Amino acid sequence: MDVTSALQRSANYTTKNARASRQIFESGIVVFRNNAQYKLGDDSWQFLDSLALAAIDVGRIDVAQDCFIRLSAEFPESPRVQCLEGILKEAREGPEAALNFYDQLLEADPTNTAVWKRLISVLRRLGRIERAVEELSKLADTFYTDVEVWLELADIYATHHQYTSALRSLSHVLLLTPQNPFYVLQAAETAYTAQDVPLAIRFFLMVVEMTGVDSDETRPPPPPTGITVRAWYGVELSAARLEANPALGSSSPSKTRVPEHLSQLRQLARDAINSAQVDRRDAETEASSAWLSR
Repeated sequence: MDVTSALQRSANYTTKNARASRQIFESGIVVFRNNAQYKLGDDSWQFLDSLALAAIDVGRIDVAQDCFIRLSAEFPESPRVQCLEGILKEAREGPEAALNFYDQLLEADPTNTAVWKRLISVLRRLGRIERAVEELSKLADTFYTDVEVWLELADIYATHHQYTSALRSLSHVLLLTPQNPFYVLQAAETAYTAQDVPLAIRFFLMVVEMTGVDSDETRPPPPPTGITVRAWYGVELSAARLEANPALGSSSPSKTRVPEHLSQLRQLARDAINSAQVDRRDAETEASSAWLSR
């Protein structure tokens, strides 16, 4: 690969902030060996950071170390560079050494969120879940608007089958990002697993409303796609459970009311799912016909 092509590829990866380690390393090492990263302008430092992480992923610690030396010379007090140093320690000396390093950095600067998150990652890898949860809780209290922290906390709880606690964490996510249907869907599925079926069906219906395509009254609505189909499946399953076991409605931990006309709602969900399946089969048939006609 020539330098010009390598520069173009590296610039593309840097712009997209992609994590394709092998590809980033293969193009980046050409740029690095020819000392051509300065041609990337202001992105040259981001390039070195990305190359260092990619080099660690592919086992080229020597290249990662060279990138780190250049970055630390330019940004000696940067939290991001300190975090990179910690990741290098994880690769060379093991998680325990990195954990001690992160603890020292946080003692000097308790607001270093990049290092704090890395420390939590190492704690999870070592199986020290209680401290990981403790650190995440403190991080969430300190930086409440950091959605990533609440999602990580929810993931830890869900991984250890503490779905009610996971749902509480997700409730903060929904407060911070109420327009994200993917988070609402995650909350719906977590509520369903936590046995709060009325709350689950409410969230599933919210996803349908947020992702559905508007149509005029003279035409039928288009078949649902993507997460809308998944949400309709959730509606159908939740309605079926509530019909089969009405006691679930009166024992909702969140005190969510059960929707009226469950049977009609369930039929609506079935119709939406069926239309999605028919539309998919039609698309597959059309694609096969097009291929055969070549």
